[in-house]
Amino acid sequence: MRTRFVLIQTSHAGNVGGVARAMKVMGFHDLVLVQPRWANVLRREETIQRASGANDVLSQARIVETLDEALDGMSHLCATAMTPRDFGPPTRAPREHFTDLMGAGDPPDGVAFLFGSERFGMRNEDVYRCHVALSIPTAPDFGSLNLAAAVQLIAYDWRQALGGFAAPVAVPERPQADARALAGMLEHLERALVAVDFLDPDAPKKLMPRLNQLFNRAAPSEEEIHILRGVAKAMLQAAARGKD
Repeated sequence: MRTRFVLIQTSHAGNVGGVARAMKVMGFHDLVLVQPRWANVLRREETIQRASGANDVLSQARIVETLDEALDGMSHLCATAMTPRDFGPPTRAPREHFTDLMGAGDPPDGVAFLFGSERFGMRNEDVYRCHVALSIPTAPDFGSLNLAAAVQLIAYDWRQALGGFAAPVAVPERPQADARALAGMLEHLERALVAVDFLDPDAPKKLMPRLNQLFNRAAPSEEEIHILRGVAKAMLQAAARGKD
């Protein structure tokens, strides 16, 4: 689904870079600025630094003079506002609204998220033309969010509503020790347990079979087998010193 983030009269260059970064990590790239304070904001050093590598988002971003231009082609408009507006669209939490929007029988072709200036937020007339006013749930006594942080939260919830990304799972190389190595380690460990008087060879009961099952479940790697053999060796050496 086409997704656009629209910044209206943004005054801080660093926030533009932060927004670009927030968008890119969630897989969004369509950024439009309406009358930003700096005409060259997309090329300013602070913007590029705060983008932290999201230069492609900045290079594709557009600067326009009117909100109409910024919203061209978008069919569902989401304002962002901390407080409800009289006579304005319904105020909803992003996640709740996105769930309903994606559950509708005919989802929109394009969704635009509108963000006002850092100091004043969105003008009433801009909010009124939107279908919904999104309000990010925050602590009741402190709801002030940085512009880039607000974009990040909404971008994340929207990406999740669209299906999300799979979290990367690190699978380190861990070759499992073979049965022969495991048996050798258990024999080594058995001698060590006898040496420290933990295991009575005349009445072993079921200790070694139970340890065998424990290590089968653990599926130790070759390196871990070497560590366990080192422990057994140290136990045997300590027992020998104690008898001297």
